[in-house]
Amino acid sequence: MRRQDTSGRAHDLVLYGATGFAGALTAEYLARHAPEDCRWALAGRNTAKLERLRDRLAAIDPACARLPLLHADSGDPDSLRALAAGTRVLASTVGPYLRHGEPLVAACAAAGTDYLDLTGEAEFIDRMYLRHHETARASGARLVHSCGFDCIPHDLGVLYTVGLLPEGVPLRIDGFVRSNATVSGGTVASALTAVSRPLAMAQAARRRRVAEPRPVGRTVRAPLGPPVKSAETHVWGVPLPTVDPQVIARSAAALDRYGPDFRYRHYAGVRHLPIAVGGALGAGALAVLAQVPPARRWLAGRVEPGEGPSRERRARSWFAVRFVASGGGKQVVTEVSGGDPGYDETAKMLAESALSLAFDDLPATAGQVTSAVAMGDALTARLQKAGITFRVVRG
Repeated sequence: MRRQDTSGRAHDLVLYGATGFAGALTAEYLARHAPEDCRWALAGRNTAKLERLRDRLAAIDPACARLPLLHADSGDPDSLRALAAGTRVLASTVGPYLRHGEPLVAACAAAGTDYLDLTGEAEFIDRMYLRHHETARASGARLVHSCGFDCIPHDLGVLYTVGLLPEGVPLRIDGFVRSNATVSGGTVASALTAVSRPLAMAQAARRRRVAEPRPVGRTVRAPLGPPVKSAETHVWGVPLPTVDPQVIARSAAALDRYGPDFRYRHYAGVRHLPIAVGGALGAGALAVLAQVPPARRWLAGRVEPGEGPSRERRARSWFAVRFVASGGGKQVVTEVSGGDPGYDETAKMLAESALSLAFDDLPATAGQVTSAVAMGDALTARLQKAGITFRVVRG
């Protein structure tokens, strides 16, 4: 692994897809919180929309009136190669990533440019590992997927929890996610794309398992556990088949601190059993409908991409993830919590992840890596300073 020297590039950070719902929130966060010496830029395919966004950002910070605007389109690989070659870190909010994401990953891997996104699409992550991990390792690029609510609170929450447990012993952690938030059109589109391709997703996962080295002398598991009633959190746990446990397992495989035998299970936490049953049935029905193209198009049309919850609705939203952990005779319960998870806090997580890659003193890593491996405690500290809570509930 040898990182390319990117210090002479025009930008420290470029935000691609800045005019979308999540992208604009991320741009607003950077306008308020990026350090004065951060050389950042906005990128997208519609220059007029970028100009209108820049005007809004200038109302937050007049210095943003001078932000560079870069034209790039996922259908134009040359524009993406130029974009990647001109910056040290590139953060993308352009999904569904299976449809739009690979050309930018490829460009960053080849250019030695650190790449971040918000994907929760397991198939996309696996395909990018198979196609671009080795190129990124050779160039020194760090490819860090899922830098929003998928999967920052869960990945870093487990890292934080592991640090409170004894070393060198088997560890067991269950995560229980609760929230009252709503979703945007982009999230709906990504979710429908993911669940409509079960066979392709399974094939990509299988090919990755064959290709990816396993930890030597250690065991890491993230099974889809059975429904449980948690005495520690007083909620029912409904198994969540999201990308989060897969990402956590990859962090555990890469970091010896997770012990010789690590197991993580991921749940939606609900107060009452009928709600748990109804939620599971509803999710199953949506997954079935997503297999039928007309039904999938109808579901996607309920919320258009680029739309999302209002500022007032986001202000009422919250999330909390409790981790029940044990190892070496010790048990701890921890919690990661914050405001609106899908948008306000996701914008914060993506922006702080990009700033961390650009400016923090981080471990020497390259290739496709997780947030815990690439940024770890440095990003946790940033998020705590930004208002996301990491705390010990008991233990």
